[in-house]
Amino acid sequence: MATYEMTVTVRTQYLPEQSDPERTNFVFTYSITIKNTGTVAAQLISRHWVITDANNHKEEVSGLGVVGHQPLLQPGEQFEYTSGTALRTQQGSMYGEYFCVAENGHRFEVPIPEFVLSLPRTLH
Repeated sequence: MATYEMTVTVRTQYLPEQSDPERTNFVFTYSITIKNTGTVAAQLISRHWVITDANNHKEEVSGLGVVGHQPLLQPGEQFEYTSGTALRTQQGSMYGEYFCVAENGHRFEVPIPEFVLSLPRTLH
């Protein structure tokens, strides 16, 4: 029986050289690895993000692919990319989902668990 599953892992980093705290602009990168842990090849078609800062300001971002790619992943294969976002506060979070289509035409969503964006040594 076919299984449709992707595993998502995230690493984040604050970029002080691109940030401007005096203008409340804090820039972060996030590196994501998406691995096909299912039994059927599948292509990542689009993404949807919800980005929230510490003031509870939410921004939603949707679009085709990730960083200009719509990777087709065979079972066991993975794709890694790095992107970024700017917040008005020193901390925030992101979560979302990828929309994928398996080689047999089955459509499915891959949840991206919430992760924290934070300046180093600001969380307790």
